[in-house]
Amino acid sequence: MTEIGYKLCSEEQGPAELVRLAARAEEVGFEFGLISDHFHPWIDAQGESPFVWGVIGAIGQATERFRVGTGVTCPTMRTHPAIIAHAASTAAALMPGRFFLGLGSGENLNEHIFGDRWPPVAVRQEMLEEAVEVVRLLWQGGLQTHYGEHYVVENARLYSLPDQLPPIYIAASGENAAELAGRVGDGLVVTSPEKETIARFRRAGGRGKPIYGEVTVCWAKTEREAVRTAHRHWPTAAMTGQLSQELALPSHFEGAAKMVTEEMVAEAVTCGPDAERHVAAIREYIDAGITHVSVHQVGPDQDGLLRFYEREVLPELQKATARA
Repeated sequence: MTEIGYKLCSEEQGPAELVRLAARAEEVGFEFGLISDHFHPWIDAQGESPFVWGVIGAIGQATERFRVGTGVTCPTMRTHPAIIAHAASTAAALMPGRFFLGLGSGENLNEHIFGDRWPPVAVRQEMLEEAVEVVRLLWQGGLQTHYGEHYVVENARLYSLPDQLPPIYIAASGENAAELAGRVGDGLVVTSPEKETIARFRRAGGRGKPIYGEVTVCWAKTEREAVRTAHRHWPTAAMTGQLSQELALPSHFEGAAKMVTEEMVAEAVTCGPDAERHVAAIREYIDAGITHVSVHQVGPDQDGLLRFYEREVLPELQKATARA
């Protein structure tokens, strides 16, 4: 049975608000949350970017059943994989059985801040694979040393390990990354229901493993209001190709966004108060084989979306799943 989750968008909400929204999402009936890990928001209009690991710890204390995972963390440049292993093991200890670690190869937007060269995608994926190796090594416990192509760990031991280690899910937007996810990950994270990406993941070793997907929506009282909100706060939804991985600053995204029209955003984001459209957007992910669908509400009216889903969308999805 497909699980429906809620996106905790660190680019749009501050730390205290993210904690409140996680508790509210649990109350409404969402089963998990994906929380973004950014140093910068995509554009200044989004306005936030708290340190994700502090927020996760607070969410762990504010919720009881709600599962939370990073959607996703880059363990390659801005944060060394040994530090990610440490942070994730602490999060898992605070939330027994309720934390999962989503990892990806990142974006220049967040990873350039120490002046490191932004490598090509093949190198980034190579770094990600080695980073996963480092994380799993440290999670074995005991004193560990690793001398790799990209990372060195000398005589490091994690003392506060959880009784149950968290699964590692790998983000992929293309077939090569999907193959990496199938080979080294416990699951896959995608932002669109691309069937070939999912098929490549399964062929590479992902058969039977969970697949997390993120659907972007904007609920408002009218479709027109929703389109305007989505265009103002999330124009990147209509940007295609590798642009989101390569640009370095929010101002660069704002420049690129000038070419994005409201009509383009309306094509990419499910906008408005029509429950059937929201259900259909989620069903597209389910039909593609995605086992966990996270709903990202664009804009400040998160409570409006949560009320709408509690009353109209989640009950419809439950009925549809029961009929399937």
